[in-house]
Amino acid sequence: MPYSILIVEDDLTFATMLKTWLGKKGFLVDTAGNSARARKQLDAQSYNLVLSDLRLPDQDGISLLAWMKEHGHQIPLIIMTGYADIQSAVQAMKNGANDYISKPVQPDVLLKKINEALQNETVIAAPSGSAPSISIAPSSNFLEGESEAARQLYNYVGLVAPTPMSVLINGASGTGKEYVAHRIHQLSKRADKPFIAIDCGSIPKELAASEFFGHVKGSFTGALNDKTGAFVEANGGTLFLDEIGNLSYEVQIQLLRALQERRIRPVGSNKEIEVNVRLISATNENLQKAIEKGNFREDLFHRINEFTLRMPSLKERQEDILLFANFFLDQANHELDRHLIGFDAAASNALQTYSWPGNLRQLKNIVKRATLLAQGSYITLTELGYELVESSSASPTSTSLSLHDEATEKKRILEALQQTGNNKSKAALLLGIDRKTLYNKLKLYNIQ
Repeated sequence: MPYSILIVEDDLTFATMLKTWLGKKGFLVDTAGNSARARKQLDAQSYNLVLSDLRLPDQDGISLLAWMKEHGHQIPLIIMTGYADIQSAVQAMKNGANDYISKPVQPDVLLKKINEALQNETVIAAPSGSAPSISIAPSSNFLEGESEAARQLYNYVGLVAPTPMSVLINGASGTGKEYVAHRIHQLSKRADKPFIAIDCGSIPKELAASEFFGHVKGSFTGALNDKTGAFVEANGGTLFLDEIGNLSYEVQIQLLRALQERRIRPVGSNKEIEVNVRLISATNENLQKAIEKGNFREDLFHRINEFTLRMPSLKERQEDILLFANFFLDQANHELDRHLIGFDAAASNALQTYSWPGNLRQLKNIVKRATLLAQGSYITLTELGYELVESSSASPTSTSLSLHDEATEKKRILEALQQTGNNKSKAALLLGIDRKTLYNKLKLYNIQ
């Protein structure tokens, strides 16, 4: 009889991907979007394990754990958490949680933790062959682009991937650095080995050594079980250190030693473990300036920087913007069960003329929100939000509904009012005129 798992996660997309992946591993999986729904499902049927996010819309995972204890649901619970909440996850383990796993979730790590949580009943068979090398979100779920900047970037990726060189990826937040790291791993000779990602920017200083090197039970308060560190998890494969510039100076020293000696020692252990990992790092900082200020070790910089890749910003990839926008629209249609066709002319122009300070991540979020809000078959400028409306009206190359001659003014005004839900302030922005001028035109053409 297959084991059953209840996933408690308010991120519907992530929960669905987890459910699909675990289903392929032979588990029976249900999902709940909040603690209240999870309690109802736990009362209605039995599960072998609960996999719960720490932060939920109504109560946190710790409260769900307490409720399970009170109501006699003596089943294992694993907490999922971002690195910023690791201390809370440790508290959850003190309260009886079996384990925690950091996001982004790595499949081989998750399967191992599920094995451990259920080992008192039976050991779950590990998948044949090597552990999966990619995270739950499939790396194929991405578009590389067709611009010259994209072609040059992925040409370099193809050149460096088969080598053993350490790679440093420089780029602003949201440009797709982790995807590039995945791609290097997939094209490398280590592709059949694990890919482990660590968010260095949000590891608490006091837990950094444990995250990198692991710890033994009882080595510090809250260390209720042995923990395998990222270096051992990635052994034979690739270790990706995101935002490496945020590591404290003390942790940089420990990291440099591990890279130089290819050995690590778990916290509280007197035994060293040999490790063999390929290192890929990423940063949105200027590490050379950090070195000058004394915030980053120069010897570590040279160790991680055998080959540098620069991630172009989205505004540097003009030809790719609409490609990505339509790609994200397809994703949003699938996730939200919508059936939009595309973007109208004004929306397309706004997408191409906006500066995109948040890069691909911002574009994806805006398209997803617009997909939810759209009333017709196309996303209009209104659904893209105020910033893009304002940017479009300010752009000298805008092809929005700017007024030109009396023969077309009335039609353009009616179209703008329809697109903005009769919001005259937004319609004026869309038309590229001020509100006073719009009111005068409404009066002139007797538009109510």
